Amino acid sequence: MRRPATDSGRPVPPPGRPDRDPAATGVDRPTMGLDVSGLRAGAPAPDDGGGPGPRAARRAAGRGRGAAPTGPDRRTLIALVAPLALALVLWAIAVATTDVSDLTDFGLTAELPVVFWLGLAVLTAGFWHCARDPRRSHWWPLAYTVGLLVMERATQAVVYPTPLYAWAWKHDAVIEHLIDAGRLQRGAELGDMAVYDQWPGFFAVQAAVVELTGAEHALAFMAWWPLFSSLLLLLPLLLLFRTFTQDRRLIWTAVWIFCAANWVGQDYFSPQSTAFVLYLGVLAVALRRAEAPTPGRRARQVVWTALLIPLIAAIVVSHQLTPVMLVVSLAALCLMGRYRDWTLPIVLVLVFAAWNLTASLPYLREAVPDMIKTFGDLGSNLERGYGAVPTGTGALFASWSARLLSALVVLLAAVGLVRGGKALRLRARPLLLLAAVPPLLAVANGYGSEMVFRVLMFMLPFLSFFAAAALLPKATAPAPATAPAAADRWPRLATGFRYGVAPAVALTVLTVLFVPSYSGKDRLSYFRPDEVKLVKELLSTAPEGSLVVAPHRNYPAAYDRYWDVDHYWFLDDSKVHVDEIVAAPAKTLASDMSAVEPPGEAYFLYTRGQVANSEMNGLLTGEQMADIEKDVAASPLFEKVASNDAGVVYRLKSSAGRTS
Repeated sequence: MRRPATDSGRPVPPPGRPDRDPAATGVDRPTMGLDVSGLRAGAPAPDDGGGPGPRAARRAAGRGRGAAPTGPDRRTLIALVAPLALALVLWAIAVATTDVSDLTDFGLTAELPVVFWLGLAVLTAGFWHCARDPRRSHWWPLAYTVGLLVMERATQAVVYPTPLYAWAWKHDAVIEHLIDAGRLQRGAELGDMAVYDQWPGFFAVQAAVVELTGAEHALAFMAWWPLFSSLLLLLPLLLLFRTFTQDRRLIWTAVWIFCAANWVGQDYFSPQSTAFVLYLGVLAVALRRAEAPTPGRRARQVVWTALLIPLIAAIVVSHQLTPVMLVVSLAALCLMGRYRDWTLPIVLVLVFAAWNLTASLPYLREAVPDMIKTFGDLGSNLERGYGAVPTGTGALFASWSARLLSALVVLLAAVGLVRGGKALRLRARPLLLLAAVPPLLAVANGYGSEMVFRVLMFMLPFLSFFAAAALLPKATAPAPATAPAAADRWPRLATGFRYGVAPAVALTVLTVLFVPSYSGKDRLSYFRPDEVKLVKELLSTAPEGSLVVAPHRNYPAAYDRYWDVDHYWFLDDSKVHVDEIVAAPAKTLASDMSAVEPPGEAYFLYTRGQVANSEMNGLLTGEQMADIEKDVAASPLFEKVASNDAGVVYRLKSSAGRTS
């Protein structure tokens, strides 16, 4: 039964419970105590219960101080457009003048001209100029955020003539295999690569895109994937943040911090990038549809669960880790009572179990014993392991920049929790819980020495929200009901050093730190066209059943033809065997390669990308790598078959290989 209403239209509170009117408590609940009283996603302040309505009040207030938005005048429009336009012009000049032909250990960071950094500063200042005004239209911070993503994620696509990351090239090979084979292969015929056919969702979709567009291969659009996947993240982030506040400043500052601090690099052409978007999308919808028990609620929940099932299925068939993260997150929300419908996590568990017990069962049979061994070993799971230790000034600079960037976000989030007060902590408790869930994964598994990066990635959206709260004013009590006009209750523009200047400086520091964190190791991620040409020619001419031996897998097209050409990367082997190769390179490698049967051939491939990876990750020094190549070149057991400035290919002589 409905409660009787007062003259103002609000229900009368039940006996024994005080009215929770924001004017009585001095805290605006939808904005969690921040100084945005009366703001509701751009809506006017609520009517006081008498006199002219809110729209009339806004019209009466005109353009006076505190007036609601009516559209910028010419001077304001110029002030909003000019920084964005100038920043993009400076970015265009920067990418046009950047030379990446000979990267140093500092990667792209050292090659970017001063105008690029100036453009970042101008863009960030312009963003804060429009975002700090809560009356500003959402379109302005959106435009600046898109500009940030262009400068962050499109720079590499423009300045490099080939796609980055050996893993992205690997995924292109998987797509090529799906297209050529026309079916999934989960048996021993693919060896370790069969796992990709057991979680084929992402690759099947990309294979369809390649076929439908007529592209030669995924390389045609792979370089632009970081920008595309980052743009996709904006929608779930906005849905998520708007669930807990209507303050435009808080929403867009949180989005900016996320974009500036998302340095982990999982936005590249990979299943994780898509699964992460879907993961945030499911959480955003679940939290926005969390309702108190009301008539018709069950029917609405059933409809929304049905709509989310395709997203859940796409996550399950595309990625191993993300479904686990989603199950734990939804279960935690249900246990705390924020999301009251267990149907969604139960459906997710059923879909997840069905897939793991059928399509991915061959992989899990082999992987589960190792998972059990590492369960609970937190130190081992967070350790990056041999071959993942930043070595050299450039690698250390990139590594410490990333650590500093993450530490600053965590520190800001802690400050935001304290300054936001009880209202923030209570209202946004689900986000706090979701930020605390990812570290639990580190207890369960090491995920190939990458767990620490995945934990940071899954925590970042929720930490960004609280970090943004640290940069905004604290709450003040709303204007009294006797205020002459509702427009006077609009929040004031954030001014002064504390809220007008300091946040802009903080955001600029985060934005600048992103560049070395994200692009500081491009020396090992970028493969020059001549390196691509060398590898492609080798794999296009190698007979079926051949073996390609190389120090490391960090070179382009390393997995091309993985279904009929074997690969062996000796730096993945035990330290003992690596030492044997360093001591007697040609003899040891010839022995390793001697089992190849005709008509297959055995090749030794040595490229710049492998050297860069070995040096920067603490595997072998550049001198050790060069000594290995020189010994192979001088050995009568090998003959050179191809070379260019990026590398060299040697073939094991057939007679020598069989008698070694």
